[in-house]
Amino acid sequence: MTDTRRRVKVYTLNEDRQWDDRGTGHVSSGYVERLKGMSLLVRAESDGSLLLESKINPNTAYQKQQDTLIVWSEAENYDLALSFQEKAGCDEIWEKICQVQGKDPSVDITQDLVDESEEERFDDMSSPGLELPSCELSRLEEIAELVASSLPSPLRREKLALALENEGYIKKLLEIFHVCEDLENIEGLHHLYEIIKGIFLLNRTALFEVMFSEECIMDVIGCLEYDPSLSQSRKHREFLTKTAKFKEVIPISDPELKQKIHQTYRVQYIQDMVLPTPSVFEENMLSTLHSFIFFNKVEIVGMLQEDEKFLTELFAQLTDEATDEEKRQELGMDDVQVRSAATDIFSYLVEYNPSMVREFVMQEAQQNDDDILLINLIIEHMICDTDPELGGAVQLMGLLRTLVDPENMLATANKTEKTEFLGFFYKHCMHVLTAPLLANTTEDKPSKDDFQTAQLLALILELLTFCVEHHTYHIKNYIINKDILRRVLVLMASKHAFLALCALRFKRKIIGLKDEFYNRYIMKSFLFEPVVKAFLNNGSRYNLMNSAIIEMFEFIRVEDIKSLTAHVIENYWKALEDVDYVQTFKGLKLRFEQQRERQDNPKLDSMRSILRNHRYRRDARTLEDEEEMWFNTDEDDMEDGEAVVPPSDKTKNDDDIMDPISKFMERKKLKESEEKEVLLKTNLSGRQSPSFKLSFSGGTKTNLTSQSSASNLPGSPGSPGSPGSPGSPGSVSKSTSQMAAITTKGGLVGLVDYPDDDEEDDEDEDKEETLPLSKKAKLESS
Repeated sequence: MTDTRRRVKVYTLNEDRQWDDRGTGHVSSGYVERLKGMSLLVRAESDGSLLLESKINPNTAYQKQQDTLIVWSEAENYDLALSFQEKAGCDEIWEKICQVQGKDPSVDITQDLVDESEEERFDDMSSPGLELPSCELSRLEEIAELVASSLPSPLRREKLALALENEGYIKKLLEIFHVCEDLENIEGLHHLYEIIKGIFLLNRTALFEVMFSEECIMDVIGCLEYDPSLSQSRKHREFLTKTAKFKEVIPISDPELKQKIHQTYRVQYIQDMVLPTPSVFEENMLSTLHSFIFFNKVEIVGMLQEDEKFLTELFAQLTDEATDEEKRQELGMDDVQVRSAATDIFSYLVEYNPSMVREFVMQEAQQNDDDILLINLIIEHMICDTDPELGGAVQLMGLLRTLVDPENMLATANKTEKTEFLGFFYKHCMHVLTAPLLANTTEDKPSKDDFQTAQLLALILELLTFCVEHHTYHIKNYIINKDILRRVLVLMASKHAFLALCALRFKRKIIGLKDEFYNRYIMKSFLFEPVVKAFLNNGSRYNLMNSAIIEMFEFIRVEDIKSLTAHVIENYWKALEDVDYVQTFKGLKLRFEQQRERQDNPKLDSMRSILRNHRYRRDARTLEDEEEMWFNTDEDDMEDGEAVVPPSDKTKNDDDIMDPISKFMERKKLKESEEKEVLLKTNLSGRQSPSFKLSFSGGTKTNLTSQSSASNLPGSPGSPGSPGSPGSPGSVSKSTSQMAAITTKGGLVGLVDYPDDDEEDDEDEDKEETLPLSKKAKLESS
């Protein structure tokens, strides 16, 4: 793997039509069983990992550019490139590709880039190559029309490009350009502009190498000065030769490197300033131009790296204290540029391999003081950002967030990166991050409340909130030991709403964990006071602050966080009891009272559990059977003076329904006393009523004298129910005639109503309307 001939860089073309470096390695070709064919393989020189595995497709168009580049498309929007260190290696791989595709290695492209239509294929079989008009001044219009007509067709573009290459046509056109300028032939110059622009859109590397050569490039730029759409020609050549100056801060001895720098600058100028902005349809036609510039820059950097004399001289002058400031800026950059470049480099490192950065900073801590640790220097640059919009600080905060994110931390058999790095970060770096927050919250309100300070504190709070969500005991210990939440809540008094909301969001994230360690800390320090104060100061304004605070209390209520519920009601109820446009605070009070009730009667919790586990839905068919039995009961079977409650309940108000829990407890107490079991058996219309037991204490009486007062649900815990007929002889003794006989269903006892019970009630009312007059009278009298 030490053979430099096969050493390559792998590039992919991104959505912005820029080439991304995917790594350096060594390329080889071989048969891959999984891909069922000969493939190109690139393994990283650093660790031997596979950077590229690409099957050589017989129909893929591979292009060879500048002797050391091979470019091709894997899919519709996925372009790849291999940049070889040596030409020999590029030639070897190119021969392998041509061998698989059955092509002559002397070609620069193995396939047509775009499939032509069937008609064009047929024409291609029967027609020879494109014949260009003779390159004469009088035929410039004809040449311009030929170039324009060839651009829409991939096949004609290919033929035109081959004709231009083979006949040395471009140099002939540039000779005519000189003639037209000497004669001031404006019409001819306009035609030449259209011709040269069209040649650019052919997107051929071989043509670019001719046009961008030292002898041709300035004439090409001259042709592009005469745009027909402009009233006057541009002065691009004058700018490049007289205005733009090439300055060597350190002399470059390599003439090839110097020529490459000149060429790259001029081609970049053509792309940015000379060529018109391409249309949507023309943009992809200039992709080879973009690639030409990019790989030229790669080659320049490579040549500078190999020039040891140049780099030695550069760094010697940069580190020499005798070098004046002006010279130092010429050698490198000013402080702002250096900081920006350093941030970009750090960003690339963190995005590429955050674990590598973490390992470095942890090793660094063993040798250096906290003040000069890399992460602390990053934090200090973030804090000291002079940009009013804190653009650099925002970028650095994002990088810190990536570094402390456990999601991208590795875990091995011997160690856990998360444990080691977070331990390091909270010990050596967290105090630097929170220093501005602690310095600004020593009083009841922020000591500095200008916009830039508020923005910085908001960024710090954003990262701390992220830590609360993703870290465990590290952040918890830090918050509680340093009393961070109390300091953060001082910012609720900021005049900047966004900062106050950041502080509230931080507390909401802590409460959302439902961690009793946090809850005890909040209650001990009375940390709801700043929130309640902010809520009251906000008044009746319906804004984000109002909604966010209410949502936090609603979360406590819904999640039934008992400790916080009790704390809020016991300490802040008087301040909140008049808030009636939402039911949140009254709901909290109800939760609190229920907690008190359970504390006073510990058995309630177990009873509630029993009730929850025994909720049954009433069976509509059973209800209908009971109604039919009641309707069939003879009037003479009814005893005078008995209250009869029909089996269908109308919708009741909540105030009329007794608490099911208390009534269940009442029944339980009744059962513990002397129980009287009465077996009621009643014949209804010649049919035997089901048997059931009714238990009650002789000392307890329930008086249900009307349908409205019979608000206990049939079969509810507090109302003894009977699935048989009401008023059956012998069902209740005379001494307890005040007790109402309640008709219920013969199925399971239900503890709650269900929404569709209302529909049953409506049906019962309809039935009541159709009763005989004598039946109605008995109901109304009851």
